[in-house]
Amino acid sequence: MKMKRQAISTPAKLLGLGSVALLAGCQGEKQVPQQPNVVLIYMDDLGYGDMSAYGATKIETPNMDRLAHGGIRFTNGYSSSATSTPSRYALLTGEYPWREKSAQILPGEAPLIIDTARMTLPKMLQEKGYHTGIVGKWHLGLGSGTVDWNQRVAPGPNELGFDYSFIMAATQDRVPTVYLENGQVVGLEADDPLFVNYQENFEGEPTGLDNPELCTTMMWFNGHNNSIHNGIPRIGFQKGGKSAMWVDEDMADDFLQKAQDYIRNHKEKPFFLYYAMQQPHVPRTPHPRFVGTSGMGPRGDVIVEADWCVGELLKTLEEENLMANTLIIFSSDNGAVVNDGYYDDAEEKLGDHQPSGPFRGGKYSLFEGGTRVPFLVYWKGTVEPAVSDAVVMQMDLFSSLAKLVGSDQRGPDSEELLDAFLGRSEKGRSELIMEATTKTAYRQGDWVFIPPYKGPAVNKMVNIELGNSSEPQLYNLADDLGQQVNLAESEPEKLQEMTEAYERIRNPKQ
Repeated sequence: MKMKRQAISTPAKLLGLGSVALLAGCQGEKQVPQQPNVVLIYMDDLGYGDMSAYGATKIETPNMDRLAHGGIRFTNGYSSSATSTPSRYALLTGEYPWREKSAQILPGEAPLIIDTARMTLPKMLQEKGYHTGIVGKWHLGLGSGTVDWNQRVAPGPNELGFDYSFIMAATQDRVPTVYLENGQVVGLEADDPLFVNYQENFEGEPTGLDNPELCTTMMWFNGHNNSIHNGIPRIGFQKGGKSAMWVDEDMADDFLQKAQDYIRNHKEKPFFLYYAMQQPHVPRTPHPRFVGTSGMGPRGDVIVEADWCVGELLKTLEEENLMANTLIIFSSDNGAVVNDGYYDDAEEKLGDHQPSGPFRGGKYSLFEGGTRVPFLVYWKGTVEPAVSDAVVMQMDLFSSLAKLVGSDQRGPDSEELLDAFLGRSEKGRSELIMEATTKTAYRQGDWVFIPPYKGPAVNKMVNIELGNSSEPQLYNLADDLGQQVNLAESEPEKLQEMTEAYERIRNPKQ
């Protein structure tokens, strides 16, 4: 791993930041505050190549780039999965998602998949005196059975360690299309109750399949042809609750305002904010202020919109004089996808933009493009600007932040890599397992092993290579970043070594 320092100056001295610890590193010993605020900005389907700091040339992301150039930009940063729910599960529990069978892409009415008795990232921080909040996308299930959306919905984020929550239940393309604040549907009126069903439609309710003329905002391409709200067909069926329905074009502003309010309201003590943004997941619905700003259609426009949101959040931290004592982490739940269920010009206006950067595959894929994502750590005055090749995973944040705040808690599969995250060590992970729709691959050093899997080589609906093959696959990323040359036949000894190492983790002997 190489630490490449960037020519950006940062303040060398921190003042008035409470208790500190000494961490030795490549810049010598330096005082590091033990209880900084922690802001985790989590994008939805943002690919490695979707940021200009990671090589994008057709789209500009100056605010995200500010974090990249002023902090640590990881070139080997991974989500645990190539899809949303599993990555979020691993992030909060510090456990590989393939160990939990229910950690798969969930419908909007799914029950909570994390046991409320287990330790989570926000619970760990609560134990150390933090106030904790989540704003944005949840997608880990709610309730313990059939959800009554007209009562307080629990268990949910608040029962897993978040003191405050303002969320959407699943995704923007799934019902219910409402926000929940601390378990209560926002704006719901008693005389117009909300009902949700993922098996069958409610009598008399139009759908995208039967009433395409009502899809006035966006037309479905595949799968998204059930209940229609705001001129957009969704996955799943809903009825009623009209007063509570969100306006898609306002969603970025709604989440941003709640995140800003949270910071202002809890600035007097250490806080943890999980800001789970919805962009650039479908349906891509930029506010009119951002329509046409990218030249790449709605997908590019919502990335520009998200970048603006990041900038506004940073302004809030600056206005409240919190930047020097706030650790900011930025990443994405999985790799990029272009056409993901709607006709929105994403493919037609893509041009030479490469959302996955130099990597093969994307969302849903076992190839690197599925799980290697933007990963930034920024802490003004504490983290030196650099580019790091250390291999890190999002689920390692659990144990690493625990070390930072003085907690003895650790996640089951989460490695303590605090020095790597702060740019003070060249040591990252030596191995990891990547997951995509319950299938897994293995990386050790520069080598990647993908076991044989049945199934199509390409998901034709989204035009992404999945990594399925009847033969084992072996790649050396040092020479073949794009995974074009399968070395399984020419390197039999290495293949055997990787297979055994993979099985040791994935299928340990009882």
